[in-house]
Amino acid sequence: MPRDYWKYEGALGAPGVGYLPKLPLPHHDPSSPLAIADMADAFGVTHRTLHFYEEKGLLIAARMGPMRVYGPDHIRRMAVINACREIDMPIAAIQELLAGLAGVNDQTEADRLFKEALLSRRRELAAQQSNLRRQMQRIAELLESEAEHGEASSDDSEHVHLSPIESDCLTFMAEGYPASRIARLMEMDMAAALTLEAGIIRKFNAHNRFQAIAKAVLSGMIAAE
Repeated sequence: MPRDYWKYEGALGAPGVGYLPKLPLPHHDPSSPLAIADMADAFGVTHRTLHFYEEKGLLIAARMGPMRVYGPDHIRRMAVINACREIDMPIAAIQELLAGLAGVNDQTEADRLFKEALLSRRRELAAQQSNLRRQMQRIAELLESEAEHGEASSDDSEHVHLSPIESDCLTFMAEGYPASRIARLMEMDMAAALTLEAGIIRKFNAHNRFQAIAKAVLSGMIAAE
């Protein structure tokens, strides 16, 4: 493999943008371009998603006859974007990362920037998880207080029946995943994930996802961490 194999040098005439971190690529000839349909299939996204990335300046498609295609460098670039989106990294953060990668002069620096971006996202997720646990604890305290003073109607959480898909969704909700991440994990669109979550909240007679999770914890349907 040539030394500069991972260097992004512009797909089909696009300007170069530096080096990229080494990530797994789809199983195809890495030197060949991919048509938009094949690109979507390779990374498990929709055509609309690829168009969105193009609008945000993250990807550039070129023309090969009547077809819109992505060159080998943009395939590698998509591997970086996809990895970032799998951890719900905001688009603005991905844009900043790729802009930083455009200015690096070697692979070591590219790997360092990518690692820093991952560590930053991990800190953000840890903070979100901490906030979620604190909110769940507060909801549990309020529910217990209501029960002690006889102000709450009978809690029928123990009698809630969830389908397997609802149970999976509740587990992801309890882990702090947003609806967008749940949709990808459960291979459904965003509207379906939001509808599923709303149904779970309704079954627990809750006002929001945090209260539903707290009731599920209190009833023993999910384990408290």
